[in-house]
Amino acid sequence: MKKQLQENIDFYYNEQGYVVLTEKFHRERGFCCGNGCLHCPFDYEKVPDEKRNRLLEARRQKDGA
Repeated sequence: MKKQLQENIDFYYNEQGYVVLTEKFHRERGFCCGNGCLHCPFDYEKVPDEKRNRLLEARRQKDGA
């Protein structure tokens, strides 16, 4: 049986009305799904290289590194 997702713990809604999965949710799932999720703790390991590079660069810029 699938666990019931809890708002503000497993996901939240962003300003555009999209459901965004949290880092906690991703870690509990245990793998990268390859969709380029905003809070992916696995460095987008299953995302195709070109998109992965863009996502990692955007994350570095956002983090100020």
